[in-house]
Amino acid sequence: MLKEFKEFAMKGNMLDLAIGVVLGAAFGKIVDSLVGDLLKPLLGLFGQPDFSNNFVVLKAGKDGATTFATIKAAQEAGAGVLAWGNFLTAVINFVIVAFALFLVVKGVNRMRRAEPAPEPAPEVTPADVQLLTEIRDLLKK
Repeated sequence: MLKEFKEFAMKGNMLDLAIGVVLGAAFGKIVDSLVGDLLKPLLGLFGQPDFSNNFVVLKAGKDGATTFATIKAAQEAGAGVLAWGNFLTAVINFVIVAFALFLVVKGVNRMRRAEPAPEPAPEVTPADVQLLTEIRDLLKK
């Protein structure tokens, strides 16, 4: 059983997966820093979009109240709320993170060496066309 476990744990795919998870966690910190420390402050110059406290009360709270100062107060009072602001904030954050990843991938692709272009096919000259036409005619005879 120990031998089987050792074979399982040391398979190439398992080791590659473990390395990928560790690198993914480290890369996640880089992306978080890029978004939180660089992009969001720059976007904050134009105004910080935070819609997380925007909501619609669908059902009154336990005490019958229908107006609340915050979404947390509404939820604590047992009111049914449609928290559309949280969703919108999550979508905006997703777009910011996706843009940050786009910038990272674009930068990495730019740093990679460009592969040499394949050689173009040889051009067919009029003399070649004439020769091929003659061969075709001879084969027909």
